[in-house]
Amino acid sequence: MIKKLAKFKPRYVLDKKGKKIAVVFDLHEYQSIIEFIEDVEDSRDLLKAELNATDFTPYEEFRKKWLNHKVIR
Repeated sequence: MIKKLAKFKPRYVLDKKGKKIAVVFDLHEYQSIIEFIEDVEDSRDLLKAELNATDFTPYEEFRKKWLNHKVIR
């Protein structure tokens, strides 16, 4: 994903003095950037959850309990 971001060619909007005041991406590039940011946020949230976890339930155990609970309802 980072390699894709490095290939983007942003266009700039300039003011009357030639100073860059905005960036223009095509829609595909914009969506890729948003996806990358969301992935980074998800990774950060997962790391935070792992660091703060006080208990762990193996997936198969969780799945079995969840399916049993779902059937009971």
